[in-house]
Amino acid sequence: MNRLVPLSLLAVAGVAGISGSAFATQYLTVEQAQAAIFPEASSFKPVPLQLDAAQMKQVEKLSGLPARSVSWRAVAAYKDDKLLGHVVFDDVIGKFELISYAVGLQTDASVRQVEILAYRESHGFEIRNANWRKQFVGKTAASGLAIGEGIANISGATLSCVHVTDGVRRIAAIAQVALKK
Repeated sequence: MNRLVPLSLLAVAGVAGISGSAFATQYLTVEQAQAAIFPEASSFKPVPLQLDAAQMKQVEKLSGLPARSVSWRAVAAYKDDKLLGHVVFDDVIGKFELISYAVGLQTDASVRQVEILAYRESHGFEIRNANWRKQFVGKTAASGLAIGEGIANISGATLSCVHVTDGVRRIAAIAQVALKK
């Protein structure tokens, strides 16, 4: 009987250790996110977005966050030959798993729209709610892109809210430094 107790504990521990990835939901593809953010665009073109050391320092100063990477995945949205803005794609950690999202930016580096592409946690998916995501519209790296300072938290999704908000603020700073026209 003593031999069964450790085995049963291992079985329970194994079940409890299942990650949130069992709850993964893909909401949008990259192409669908681009079209949702810039429906009037006639084309999207990849943009090489590489930050140098000076730009990384500027991003950190503007956002109050580490720049995290020198290379970012971005596309420019065009209506014929006119630049409408950019979409930058990123992943942040939720509680345990990654949240994939896209930030649409106007040419002045203000946020146009935020879309959640994939959510892999068992809780906190409410960040996909349109009313929560609308809070980002029109904001810049210097204007109200923090939980409690322009962006409301969602009870039960605190880490997802904080991490996505921080990610959007970082991307807004990158846009200010490297994409603003």
